[in-house]
Amino acid sequence: MILVTGATGQVGGEVVQALVRAGHPARALVRRTVELPVAQAVGDLNDPDSLAPALDGVRGVFLLPGYHDMPGLLARMRRAGVERVVLLSSLAAVATDTRNAVSEYMIRSETAVRESGLPWTFLRPNAFMSNALRWLPQLREGDVVKDAFGDVPIASVDPFDIAAVAVRSLLDPGHEERVHELSGPERLLPAQRLAVLAEVLDRDLRFHALTDEEAREDMAGRIPQEYIDAFFSFYADGTIDESRIHPTVQEVTGSPPRSFRRWALAHRDAFTAPSHPRRDEGSR
Repeated sequence: MILVTGATGQVGGEVVQALVRAGHPARALVRRTVELPVAQAVGDLNDPDSLAPALDGVRGVFLLPGYHDMPGLLARMRRAGVERVVLLSSLAAVATDTRNAVSEYMIRSETAVRESGLPWTFLRPNAFMSNALRWLPQLREGDVVKDAFGDVPIASVDPFDIAAVAVRSLLDPGHEERVHELSGPERLLPAQRLAVLAEVLDRDLRFHALTDEEAREDMAGRIPQEYIDAFFSFYADGTIDESRIHPTVQEVTGSPPRSFRRWALAHRDAFTAPSHPRRDEGSR
């Protein structure tokens, strides 16, 4: 039995689906029951004592980072008989400057897992392709997308591929005490990702790069200041490099990583808005 935390999120949801396709028993940890194709257990990762039903019979855990009492949480898993933990981490854990809020909780999470006595695997993916979904409100309003860090190329990765590596790390031998850095197959600027979306959606979309000052103003009120500072450290100061293309997805799963175009085609319906007809229907 594999326990999946974050089972309704971008990566955790894909882990659930991958386990279902593999025919492997899985259980989703949820705060309240939702519609999922696997068994569910209600619990709170910030309250390790609430996890007894969720951990019953579990041998592997897909774990998200950043919970308040990671050592206590992992000790509870070990007492329950868990034999393997796959942690979704980030390159923020090894940024050239880790004096920021995101790096701090990633490092804290990795340290707790390393010191837990449980066999572990860390996943450090580049930015998710699904981050493009944050453009949805702008795309519903018009054809111009404004975003920060327009000059930063990223080899973003499909959550589908992160999940595929996670499942192989949970089910196959040989992944213990390994760090898997994950990327997609191509490095693209935000404007290039938007151009792919424009072709997939058959819309005339344009990208407007925000200045650093405009970007900070745009983020203010939506994102805590300490995280805004972290993002500027990563992308404006260049303390992480998410332009690197890694062979890991192919090596672990036997399949090449999915392109941004393939991700966009798979999620085309999410971007479809009745107020923006296709160009061959007289749009513009």
